[in-house]
Amino acid sequence: MPTKSFLAGEEGTLTVPVPAYLIVHEKGSVLFDTGMNPAAAHDHGRYTDQIHKSNQLHVTPDELLDARFMQAGLDLSRVTHLVNSHLHYDHAGGNSLAPDVPVIVQSRELDHARRAGLPFGYVAEDFETGQSFTTVDGEHDLFGDGSVVCIPTFGHTPGHQSLKVKTGKGTFVLAGDACYLRRTLDKLHLPRFRADEDAMIASLMALRELQTRGARIMYGHDPEFWQDIPQAPARLG
Repeated sequence: MPTKSFLAGEEGTLTVPVPAYLIVHEKGSVLFDTGMNPAAAHDHGRYTDQIHKSNQLHVTPDELLDARFMQAGLDLSRVTHLVNSHLHYDHAGGNSLAPDVPVIVQSRELDHARRAGLPFGYVAEDFETGQSFTTVDGEHDLFGDGSVVCIPTFGHTPGHQSLKVKTGKGTFVLAGDACYLRRTLDKLHLPRFRADEDAMIASLMALRELQTRGARIMYGHDPEFWQDIPQAPARLG
């Protein structure tokens, strides 16, 4: 993608990863974001023709969510909770791979996605899969013990949320697109497009505060950061 999509005013292009996470809890297994629609591996023009003509996809079948689960020896059918940071095509594209799992999303995000549509990065067939929605407003503690908590990080989209996860190895904040890159947080260098600049800055300041208190921020699309991050079946926490 154009680098300015991630850092306003910058020239050139940036090739970025698209992460998804599995959190295993004694009360269930949580999938946070689902990456690209499986069709993206075979039709690289699927989204670029409709949404961002300046983007290029480099997606192979073995990089899709279901393939990554198989490679890691994990069972996708055992997922009990599906949390979407937001409903853009690179975060909710694989929702249909967990067809019986309700989707947990901020209510204002679902409302916005249904109104905004393709020009704003929302592909209805990715998230209107027949799955039920559990809509939440603000913070939402999935298991009631503070270990896996949805936290509102509005700005990138009107209803974006991140996920705070407490583990035996510390607290991780899965930032999603609230914070694309380390530079976004360190320098408050915003992306070119955002739904609400003031809300995005407030969300970044909240992430900084969590970082100050010891949380590790997992940046949404930072290629340098992700070079050193263990991949499943290795565990982060």
